[in-house]
Amino acid sequence: SGNFRGQEMKKVTCTAPVNIAVIKYWGKQNEELILPINSSLSVTLHQDQLKTTTSAAASREFTEDRIWLNGKEENISHPRLQSCLREIRRLARKRRNEEGDENVSRILNDKVHICSVNNFPTAAGLASSAAGYACLVYTLAKLYGVEGELSEIARQGSGSACRSMYGGFVQWVMGERDDGKDSLAKQVEPESHWPELRVLILVATAEKKHVGSTAGMQTSVETSPLLKLRADLVVPERMEAMIESIRKKDFKAFGELTMKDSNQFHATCLDTYPPIFYLNSVSQRVISVVHQYNTYYGQTKVAYSFDAGPNAVIFMLEPTVNEFVEVVKHCFPPESNGDTYLKGLPVGSAVLSEGLQSIVASDPNPGGVRYIIYTKPGPGPTLSQDLTLDLLDADGLPLQCA
Repeated sequence: SGNFRGQEMKKVTCTAPVNIAVIKYWGKQNEELILPINSSLSVTLHQDQLKTTTSAAASREFTEDRIWLNGKEENISHPRLQSCLREIRRLARKRRNEEGDENVSRILNDKVHICSVNNFPTAAGLASSAAGYACLVYTLAKLYGVEGELSEIARQGSGSACRSMYGGFVQWVMGERDDGKDSLAKQVEPESHWPELRVLILVATAEKKHVGSTAGMQTSVETSPLLKLRADLVVPERMEAMIESIRKKDFKAFGELTMKDSNQFHATCLDTYPPIFYLNSVSQRVISVVHQYNTYYGQTKVAYSFDAGPNAVIFMLEPTVNEFVEVVKHCFPPESNGDTYLKGLPVGSAVLSEGLQSIVASDPNPGGVRYIIYTKPGPGPTLSQDLTLDLLDADGLPLQCA
Protein backbone atom coordinates (compact mmCIF):
# COMPACT_ATOMS: atom_id res chain seq x y z
CA SER A 1 0.00 0.00 0.00
CA GLY A 2 1.00 3.59 -0.49
CA ASN A 3 1.21 4.03 3.25
CA PHE A 4 3.63 1.14 3.75
CA ARG A 5 5.78 2.43 0.91
CA GLY A 6 5.54 5.91 2.39
CA GLN A 7 7.20 4.60 5.55
CA GLU A 8 9.93 3.02 3.46
CA MET A 9 10.51 6.31 1.71
CA LYS A 10 12.61 9.13 3.12
CA LYS A 11 11.62 12.53 1.78
CA VAL A 12 12.64 16.17 2.28
CA THR A 13 11.62 19.51 0.75
CA CYS A 14 13.77 22.65 0.69
CA THR A 15 13.74 26.08 -0.91
CA ALA A 16 16.64 28.17 -2.22
CA PRO A 17 17.07 31.76 -3.43
CA VAL A 18 18.09 33.58 -6.59
CA ASN A 19 21.18 35.79 -6.38
CA ILE A 20 22.18 38.81 -8.45
CA ALA A 21 25.89 39.43 -9.01
CA VAL A 22 26.98 43.02 -8.50
CA ILE A 23 30.56 42.08 -9.38
CA LYS A 24 29.99 39.72 -12.29
CA TYR A 25 31.28 36.22 -12.95
CA TRP A 26 31.97 35.71 -16.66
CA GLY A 27 34.44 33.13 -17.90
CA LYS A 28 35.70 29.75 -16.69
CA GLN A 29 39.28 28.54 -16.54
CA ASN A 30 38.10 24.97 -16.03
CA GLU A 31 34.92 23.95 -17.83
CA GLU A 32 34.37 20.67 -16.00
CA LEU A 33 34.90 21.88 -12.42
CA ILE A 34 33.42 25.31 -13.23
CA LEU A 35 36.37 27.32 -11.93
CA PRO A 36 35.99 31.04 -12.71
CA ILE A 37 38.62 33.39 -14.13
CA ASN A 38 37.67 35.97 -11.48
CA SER A 39 35.99 36.23 -8.10
CA SER A 40 32.45 37.65 -7.90
CA LEU A 41 30.03 39.10 -5.39
CA SER A 42 26.27 38.93 -5.20
CA VAL A 43 23.14 39.89 -3.31
CA THR A 44 20.82 37.02 -2.38
CA LEU A 45 17.18 37.93 -3.09
CA HIS A 46 14.27 37.14 -0.78
CA GLN A 47 12.53 33.80 -1.29
CA ASP A 48 9.10 35.30 -0.64
CA GLN A 49 9.37 36.69 -4.18
CA LEU A 50 11.78 34.39 -6.04
CA LYS A 51 12.69 30.84 -5.13
CA THR A 52 13.18 27.28 -6.25
CA THR A 53 11.42 24.55 -4.29
CA THR A 54 12.81 21.00 -4.47
CA SER A 55 11.59 17.73 -3.00
CA ALA A 56 13.84 14.68 -2.98
CA ALA A 57 12.89 11.16 -1.93
CA ALA A 58 14.87 7.96 -1.55
CA SER A 59 13.23 4.53 -1.63
CA ARG A 60 14.21 0.94 -2.35
CA GLU A 61 11.03 0.82 -4.46
CA PHE A 62 12.55 3.19 -7.06
CA THR A 63 14.23 1.47 -9.97
CA GLU A 64 16.30 4.44 -11.15
CA ASP A 65 17.24 8.03 -10.29
CA ARG A 66 14.74 10.44 -11.85
CA ILE A 67 14.27 14.23 -11.96
CA TRP A 68 11.37 16.51 -12.90
CA LEU A 69 11.87 20.25 -13.47
CA ASN A 70 8.86 22.57 -13.63
CA GLY A 71 6.51 19.67 -14.36
CA LYS A 72 8.60 17.99 -17.05
CA GLU A 73 10.83 14.96 -16.64
CA GLU A 74 14.46 15.76 -17.54
CA ASN A 75 17.44 13.58 -18.32
CA ILE A 76 19.13 12.69 -15.02
CA SER A 77 22.34 11.74 -16.83
CA HIS A 78 23.18 15.42 -17.51
CA PRO A 79 26.86 15.68 -16.46
CA ARG A 80 26.30 18.60 -14.06
CA LEU A 81 23.40 16.87 -12.33
CA GLN A 82 25.49 13.75 -12.06
CA SER A 83 28.42 15.52 -10.45
CA CYS A 84 26.15 17.00 -7.76
CA LEU A 85 24.55 13.62 -7.03
CA ARG A 86 27.89 11.85 -7.06
CA GLU A 87 29.54 14.34 -4.69
CA ILE A 88 26.71 14.28 -2.15
CA ARG A 89 26.64 10.47 -2.17
CA ARG A 90 30.42 10.41 -1.77
CA LEU A 91 30.20 12.63 1.32
CA ALA A 92 27.37 10.47 2.69
CA ARG A 93 29.46 7.31 2.25
CA LYS A 94 32.38 9.02 3.92
CA ARG A 95 30.17 9.98 6.85
CA ARG A 96 28.75 6.48 7.12
CA ASN A 97 32.25 4.98 7.18
CA GLU A 98 33.40 7.43 9.85
CA GLU A 99 30.29 7.38 12.06
CA GLY A 100 28.61 4.11 11.08
CA ASP A 101 25.24 5.83 10.64
CA GLU A 102 22.71 3.08 9.77
CA ASN A 103 20.10 5.45 8.33
CA VAL A 104 22.60 6.82 5.86
CA SER A 105 23.72 3.30 5.08
CA ARG A 106 20.19 2.25 4.12
CA ILE A 107 19.42 5.06 1.72
CA LEU A 108 22.83 4.97 0.05
CA ASN A 109 21.59 1.90 -1.82
CA ASP A 110 18.30 3.58 -2.77
CA LYS A 111 17.56 5.46 -5.96
CA VAL A 112 16.25 9.04 -5.65
CA HIS A 113 13.39 10.96 -7.18
CA ILE A 114 13.83 14.73 -7.39
CA CYS A 115 11.14 17.25 -8.27
CA SER A 116 11.88 20.96 -8.58
CA VAL A 117 9.80 24.06 -9.44
CA ASN A 118 10.63 27.75 -9.80
CA ASN A 119 8.07 30.42 -8.98
CA PHE A 120 9.51 32.65 -11.76
CA PRO A 121 10.18 32.24 -15.51
CA THR A 122 13.21 30.04 -16.20
CA ALA A 123 15.82 31.08 -18.77
CA ALA A 124 14.38 34.59 -18.88
CA GLY A 125 17.68 35.94 -17.65
CA LEU A 126 16.63 35.51 -14.02
CA ALA A 127 19.23 33.25 -12.44
CA SER A 128 17.20 30.06 -12.47
CA SER A 129 20.18 27.72 -12.64
CA ALA A 130 21.73 29.32 -9.55
CA ALA A 131 18.62 28.80 -7.43
CA GLY A 132 17.98 25.39 -9.02
CA TYR A 133 21.37 23.84 -8.36
CA ALA A 134 21.69 25.44 -4.91
CA CYS A 135 18.32 23.93 -4.03
CA LEU A 136 19.23 20.53 -5.50
CA VAL A 137 22.47 20.31 -3.54
CA TYR A 138 20.95 21.59 -0.30
CA THR A 139 17.97 19.20 -0.56
CA LEU A 140 20.15 16.16 -1.34
CA ALA A 141 22.44 17.10 1.55
CA LYS A 142 19.44 17.11 3.91
CA LEU A 143 18.19 13.82 2.47
CA TYR A 144 21.56 12.10 3.00
CA GLY A 145 22.38 13.84 6.29
CA VAL A 146 25.44 15.53 4.80
CA GLU A 147 26.73 18.70 6.48
CA GLY A 148 29.59 21.12 6.00
CA GLU A 149 30.86 22.95 2.92
CA LEU A 150 28.25 22.58 0.17
CA SER A 151 29.03 25.60 -2.02
CA GLU A 152 31.85 23.69 -3.71
CA ILE A 153 29.36 21.03 -4.84
CA ALA A 154 26.74 23.58 -5.93
CA ARG A 155 29.45 25.32 -8.00
CA GLN A 156 29.88 22.12 -10.04
CA GLY A 157 26.20 22.31 -11.00
CA SER A 158 26.20 25.98 -11.97
CA GLY A 159 28.92 28.47 -11.10
CA SER A 160 26.65 31.13 -9.65
CA ALA A 161 24.77 28.48 -7.63
CA CYS A 162 27.56 28.44 -5.06
CA ARG A 163 26.57 32.00 -4.09
CA SER A 164 22.93 30.98 -3.55
CA MET A 165 24.06 28.73 -0.67
CA TYR A 166 24.11 31.80 1.60
CA GLY A 167 21.82 34.72 2.33
CA GLY A 168 22.64 38.43 2.26
CA PHE A 169 25.87 39.49 0.56
CA VAL A 170 28.05 36.69 -0.74
CA GLN A 171 31.45 36.48 -2.39
CA TRP A 172 32.59 33.60 -4.57
CA VAL A 173 36.32 33.40 -3.96
CA MET A 174 37.85 32.13 -7.21
CA GLY A 175 40.51 30.10 -5.40
CA GLU A 176 43.97 29.03 -6.53
CA ARG A 177 43.93 25.25 -6.49
CA ASP A 178 43.59 23.22 -9.68
CA ASP A 179 41.13 20.83 -8.02
CA GLY A 180 38.80 23.72 -7.09
CA LYS A 181 38.67 22.82 -3.40
CA ASP A 182 39.19 26.48 -2.47
CA SER A 183 36.79 27.93 -5.06
CA LEU A 184 34.00 28.57 -2.58
CA ALA A 185 31.26 30.98 -1.59
CA LYS A 186 31.54 32.92 1.66
CA GLN A 187 29.03 35.24 3.26
CA VAL A 188 30.26 38.84 3.51
CA GLU A 189 27.31 40.07 5.57
CA PRO A 190 23.87 38.59 6.38
CA GLU A 191 20.70 40.15 4.89
CA SER A 192 19.94 41.80 8.26
CA HIS A 193 23.09 43.94 7.91
CA TRP A 194 21.54 46.43 5.46
CA PRO A 195 17.80 46.35 6.12
CA GLU A 196 16.98 49.43 3.99
CA LEU A 197 18.31 47.95 0.74
CA ARG A 198 15.62 47.18 -1.86
CA VAL A 199 15.58 45.59 -5.30
CA LEU A 200 13.34 46.07 -8.34
CA ILE A 201 13.51 43.59 -11.19
CA LEU A 202 12.17 45.04 -14.43
CA VAL A 203 11.26 42.06 -16.57
CA ALA A 204 11.74 43.22 -20.13
CA THR A 205 10.87 39.99 -21.89
CA ALA A 206 10.34 36.48 -20.64
CA GLU A 207 11.77 35.00 -23.83
CA LYS A 208 14.58 32.49 -23.83
CA LYS A 209 17.87 34.21 -24.56
CA HIS A 210 19.66 33.78 -27.89
CA VAL A 211 23.10 32.94 -26.50
CA GLY A 212 23.17 30.92 -23.29
CA SER A 213 25.68 31.93 -20.62
CA THR A 214 27.75 28.75 -20.87
CA ALA A 215 28.44 29.14 -24.60
CA GLY A 216 28.66 32.92 -24.35
CA MET A 217 31.32 33.04 -21.67
CA GLN A 218 33.42 30.40 -23.41
CA THR A 219 33.54 32.47 -26.60
CA SER A 220 34.41 35.55 -24.53
CA VAL A 221 37.32 33.76 -22.83
CA GLU A 222 38.61 32.70 -26.26
CA THR A 223 38.21 36.01 -28.09
CA SER A 224 37.94 39.03 -25.77
CA PRO A 225 41.16 40.81 -24.75
CA LEU A 226 39.05 43.07 -22.52
CA LEU A 227 37.86 40.06 -20.52
CA LYS A 228 41.42 39.13 -19.61
CA LEU A 229 42.20 42.66 -18.49
CA ARG A 230 38.99 42.68 -16.45
CA ALA A 231 39.77 39.38 -14.70
CA ASP A 232 43.42 40.16 -13.99
CA LEU A 233 43.32 43.83 -13.04
CA VAL A 234 39.86 45.33 -12.64
CA VAL A 235 37.89 42.78 -10.63
CA PRO A 236 40.39 42.20 -7.78
CA GLU A 237 40.29 45.93 -6.90
CA ARG A 238 36.52 46.11 -7.32
CA MET A 239 35.95 43.13 -5.02
CA GLU A 240 37.73 44.91 -2.18
CA ALA A 241 35.92 48.19 -2.81
CA MET A 242 32.54 46.43 -3.06
CA ILE A 243 33.00 44.52 0.22
CA GLU A 244 33.95 47.78 1.93
CA SER A 245 30.91 49.62 0.52
CA ILE A 246 28.61 46.86 1.84
CA ARG A 247 30.25 46.81 5.28
CA LYS A 248 29.89 50.61 5.51
CA LYS A 249 26.40 50.57 3.95
CA ASP A 250 27.68 53.25 1.54
CA PHE A 251 25.01 53.24 -1.16
CA LYS A 252 26.80 55.74 -3.41
CA ALA A 253 29.93 53.56 -3.61
CA PHE A 254 27.86 50.36 -3.85
CA GLY A 255 25.65 51.76 -6.62
CA GLU A 256 28.43 53.21 -8.74
CA LEU A 257 30.52 50.04 -8.58
CA THR A 258 27.45 47.96 -9.42
CA MET A 259 26.69 50.02 -12.54
CA LYS A 260 30.29 50.19 -13.71
CA ASP A 261 30.73 46.45 -13.31
CA SER A 262 27.51 45.68 -15.17
CA ASN A 263 28.61 48.01 -17.98
CA GLN A 264 32.01 46.37 -18.19
CA PHE A 265 30.53 42.89 -18.29
CA HIS A 266 28.37 43.91 -21.26
CA ALA A 267 31.39 45.60 -22.84
CA THR A 268 33.21 42.25 -22.72
CA CYS A 269 30.19 40.69 -24.43
CA LEU A 270 30.48 43.30 -27.17
CA ASP A 271 34.25 42.69 -27.28
CA THR A 272 33.59 38.98 -27.83
CA TYR A 273 33.91 37.91 -31.47
CA PRO A 274 31.34 37.56 -32.91
CA PRO A 275 29.76 40.01 -30.42
CA ILE A 276 27.00 39.05 -27.97
CA PHE A 277 24.14 41.46 -27.27
CA TYR A 278 22.19 40.74 -24.11
CA LEU A 279 20.84 44.29 -23.68
CA ASN A 280 17.98 45.44 -25.90
CA SER A 281 16.44 48.87 -26.49
CA VAL A 282 14.40 48.62 -23.28
CA SER A 283 17.57 47.87 -21.29
CA GLN A 284 19.30 50.88 -22.84
CA ARG A 285 16.37 53.15 -22.01
CA VAL A 286 16.40 51.91 -18.39
CA ILE A 287 20.11 52.74 -18.15
CA SER A 288 19.57 56.30 -19.39
CA VAL A 289 16.55 56.84 -17.09
CA VAL A 290 18.59 55.71 -14.06
CA HIS A 291 21.36 58.17 -14.91
CA GLN A 292 18.84 60.98 -15.54
CA TYR A 293 17.15 60.28 -12.20
CA ASN A 294 20.48 60.33 -10.33
CA THR A 295 21.54 63.52 -12.13
CA TYR A 296 18.23 65.18 -11.19
CA TYR A 297 18.99 64.52 -7.51
CA GLY A 298 22.71 65.16 -7.81
CA GLN A 299 23.43 61.83 -6.10
CA THR A 300 23.39 58.09 -6.75
CA LYS A 301 19.95 57.04 -5.52
CA VAL A 302 19.38 54.08 -7.87
CA ALA A 303 21.74 51.62 -9.55
CA TYR A 304 21.19 49.09 -12.32
CA SER A 305 22.73 45.70 -12.99
CA PHE A 306 22.08 43.43 -15.98
CA ASP A 307 22.97 39.74 -16.21
CA ALA A 308 23.04 37.73 -19.45
CA GLY A 309 19.65 39.03 -20.58
CA PRO A 310 17.65 42.25 -20.99
CA ASN A 311 16.06 42.39 -17.52
CA ALA A 312 17.17 45.24 -15.29
CA VAL A 313 17.86 44.69 -11.61
CA ILE A 314 17.70 48.02 -9.82
CA PHE A 315 19.05 48.62 -6.32
CA MET A 316 17.94 51.49 -4.10
CA LEU A 317 17.15 52.33 -0.50
CA GLU A 318 13.60 51.88 0.71
CA PRO A 319 12.56 55.61 0.72
CA THR A 320 13.29 55.85 -3.04
CA VAL A 321 11.09 52.93 -4.12
CA ASN A 322 7.63 54.50 -4.53
CA GLU A 323 8.87 57.41 -6.62
CA PHE A 324 11.16 55.35 -8.81
CA VAL A 325 8.39 52.82 -9.55
CA GLU A 326 6.29 55.80 -10.69
CA VAL A 327 9.16 56.86 -12.98
CA VAL A 328 9.28 53.37 -14.52
CA LYS A 329 5.50 53.43 -15.04
CA HIS A 330 5.84 56.74 -16.89
CA CYS A 331 8.57 55.44 -19.20
CA PHE A 332 7.07 51.99 -19.72
CA PRO A 333 3.32 52.30 -19.25
CA PRO A 334 1.74 48.95 -18.33
CA GLU A 335 -0.09 47.14 -21.12
CA SER A 336 -2.98 45.02 -19.97
CA ASN A 337 -1.55 41.65 -21.01
CA GLY A 338 -3.18 39.72 -18.18
CA ASP A 339 -0.01 40.14 -16.08
CA THR A 340 -0.07 42.06 -12.83
CA TYR A 341 2.34 44.93 -13.46
CA LEU A 342 3.61 45.09 -9.86
CA LYS A 343 4.50 41.84 -8.12
CA GLY A 344 6.16 41.16 -4.80
CA LEU A 345 6.32 43.57 -1.87
CA PRO A 346 3.60 46.25 -1.78
CA VAL A 347 4.44 49.60 -3.40
CA GLY A 348 2.93 52.91 -2.26
CA SER A 349 1.80 55.58 -4.69
CA ALA A 350 3.86 58.66 -5.51
CA VAL A 351 3.34 61.88 -7.44
CA LEU A 352 6.22 62.95 -9.66
CA SER A 353 7.44 66.54 -9.42
CA GLU A 354 7.29 68.57 -12.63
CA GLY A 355 11.06 68.42 -12.85
CA LEU A 356 11.05 64.62 -12.82
CA GLN A 357 8.07 64.46 -15.17
CA SER A 358 9.90 66.55 -17.75
CA ILE A 359 12.86 64.17 -17.59
CA VAL A 360 10.86 60.98 -18.08
CA ALA A 361 8.03 62.31 -20.27
CA SER A 362 9.78 61.88 -23.60
CA ASP A 363 8.84 58.95 -25.78
CA PRO A 364 7.11 56.41 -23.51
CA ASN A 365 7.47 52.75 -24.48
CA PRO A 366 4.22 50.94 -23.57
CA GLY A 367 4.72 47.29 -22.66
CA GLY A 368 8.52 47.57 -22.78
CA VAL A 369 8.57 46.38 -19.19
CA ARG A 370 6.18 43.45 -18.80
CA TYR A 371 6.13 43.61 -15.03
CA ILE A 372 8.15 44.67 -11.99
CA ILE A 373 9.11 42.36 -9.12
CA TYR A 374 9.76 44.29 -5.91
CA THR A 375 11.96 42.42 -3.43
CA LYS A 376 14.83 42.77 -0.98
CA PRO A 377 17.88 40.81 0.22
CA GLY A 378 16.99 37.55 1.95
CA PRO A 379 18.28 34.39 3.63
CA GLY A 380 19.94 31.29 2.17
CA PRO A 381 18.39 27.85 1.54
CA THR A 382 16.02 26.43 4.13
CA LEU A 383 14.51 23.07 5.01
CA SER A 384 10.75 23.42 4.66
CA GLN A 385 8.44 22.29 7.46
CA ASP A 386 5.41 23.20 5.33
CA LEU A 387 3.90 19.96 3.97
CA THR A 388 1.86 21.90 1.39
CA LEU A 389 5.14 22.68 -0.41
CA ASP A 390 5.90 18.97 -0.87
CA LEU A 391 6.23 18.19 -4.59
CA LEU A 392 6.24 14.37 -4.42
CA ASP A 393 3.31 12.11 -3.53
CA ALA A 394 3.26 8.99 -1.34
CA ASP A 395 4.67 6.95 -4.22
CA GLY A 396 7.46 9.45 -4.83
CA LEU A 397 5.98 10.78 -8.07
CA PRO A 398 5.37 14.47 -8.87
CA LEU A 399 2.14 15.94 -7.55
CA GLN A 400 0.28 17.89 -10.21
CA CYS A 401 1.40 21.23 -8.87
CA ALA A 402 2.84 24.61 -9.84
